[in-house]
Amino acid sequence: MLGETALQTLLFVFEGVGVVAFALSGALAAVRKRLDVVGVVVVAFLTAMAGGTLRDVLLDRSPLFWVEHEYWLWVIIAIGVGSAIILRSRHFEPTSRAIQWPDALGLGVFAAAGTQIALDMDSSPLIATLMGVISAVTGGILRDVMLNDLPWVVASFQLYAILAFGGGLMVWGIGAVGGSPQLAVTVGALSITLARVLSLAFNWSLPNWRKDDHTGTIELPR
Repeated sequence: MLGETALQTLLFVFEGVGVVAFALSGALAAVRKRLDVVGVVVVAFLTAMAGGTLRDVLLDRSPLFWVEHEYWLWVIIAIGVGSAIILRSRHFEPTSRAIQWPDALGLGVFAAAGTQIALDMDSSPLIATLMGVISAVTGGILRDVMLNDLPWVVASFQLYAILAFGGGLMVWGIGAVGGSPQLAVTVGALSITLARVLSLAFNWSLPNWRKDDHTGTIELPR
């Protein structure tokens, strides 16, 4: 019982961290596109909540995280409004790279927590891992669609969804060899986040096999 309580507390904390991180990345992206304050809050909400909502719907898990803990809605509103006011008053325009740093943290904690939540509901390892991926990437996809951008999650050759998938398998694997769920989620989240940060810092990417129409040479990722 004590272990189950500790796990639920850890998952709650991780989902909270993910909400804040993804809301911030969504708000920064919306400010960069010069949306008004309502648009910033909407994009922040979708980025933070869409993945977990879709996961819970697919797993028939209720109530939804943000319905049960509605104060997270106030946190998202505060992040959205605060970002719009502070950044515009200082005439600061977030860069694409700045948006990806909080996103890296959200990716790690949401992928690991989403996988463990599905495992706790007796999902198979593959389904649980995919639920972790859905938790981690859906919000970013909707963010980019709302901002009229091609989702870089699936179009930019970045190490993103593949890290969420690998981290989800790690969460399952640690549990399968006897590790506690708390250890599995923590190691999975830290590993995904660290790998994502390193990929951003050193510009690691998936192989790009597109060919330049004029030269016939392979176009390297930038």
